[in-house]
Amino acid sequence: MRKINLKDVPEQEKKSPNGKFGRITKNVSVALGREPESLDLSKRHPFDLALVCIPKGKFLCPYHAHAAESELYLVISGRGNVRDKSGVTEVKPGDVFLFQPGEAHQLWNASDEDFVYYVIADNPRSGGVTGDSCYYPDSGKWAVTKDASEEVVVKGMETDYFDGEE
Repeated sequence: MRKINLKDVPEQEKKSPNGKFGRITKNVSVALGREPESLDLSKRHPFDLALVCIPKGKFLCPYHAHAAESELYLVISGRGNVRDKSGVTEVKPGDVFLFQPGEAHQLWNASDEDFVYYVIADNPRSGGVTGDSCYYPDSGKWAVTKDASEEVVVKGMETDYFDGEE
């Protein structure tokens, strides 16, 4: 058994250039020894656990859908809004919700205090070896894996399956 204390897990802060998006994450799985780039499931772990804090006035990320990842959320403190295909729902401490592959979603802080939750992903994108991609319906972009550790975001036009092949 490997044991850690959550207060010893380093925080990683991420912000968008204009400040709309922002979060502070503690990647618990990595702290427990997860090797995101490994194809060995005993080193990769079958899921990823993170503690996420969205500060007041911030969105986690743009509205998006994963191709090969399910995400389960457990709200710890604060209040958040969750957007999906049926609209916007407010969530509060104790609420649990799930998004399957292909289900677009977006989270943001809906209160004056930090919005804090755990997220468990069954096919974590980090490292890129899972082949997961993300679609952003609002902007028509795709985030795809370029190689095992790099992601590229592309925006293109719909085309025929055989375009450029014959």
